Amino acid sequence: MTADLKLARLLALLIPAALLAGAYISQYGFGLYPCEMCWWQRWPHFAAVAIALLAFVVPGDAAKVWLVRLAAIAVLISGLIGAFHAGVEYGWWEGFTQCTSLEIAEGQSALDAIMGAPTVRCDEVQWSLFGISLAGWNFLISGIGAIVVLVLSARTGRSGVGRA
Repeated sequence: MTADLKLARLLALLIPAALLAGAYISQYGFGLYPCEMCWWQRWPHFAAVAIALLAFVVPGDAAKVWLVRLAAIAVLISGLIGAFHAGVEYGWWEGFTQCTSLEIAEGQSALDAIMGAPTVRCDEVQWSLFGISLAGWNFLISGIGAIVVLVLSARTGRSGVGRA
């Protein structure tokens, strides 16, 4: 196995694991509870961690390469969801979930709509650093990380085996 593949495999595991750890630390340590779109961003990271772990146990470099690439794609998907979420937070476009607005269904009282609304809204920035929300940071870290992993895995050759 090449050094590039080893690094790609390690990053494919560490990037989503670190982002999930940060999400749970912010949730349970600092009270920043996730909205619906925050959860959407977590699911691909869970998948990426599981897929990357498989890349540590399956035999054969070709299988490892494809698992690493699949994990990178899952990380990229989370980043793209983060980009959409950040756009909703900053008002660049509207979200399409109930957590971005209060909808009152026909025949439903306003009080029932308010009581049934989520406590964490998807269109409000709960925390930001340098003007970038958590969803924005997920987009940046996941997007760059996924590209790095894909480039490293591409260096192993088309067949998934090391260069001669």
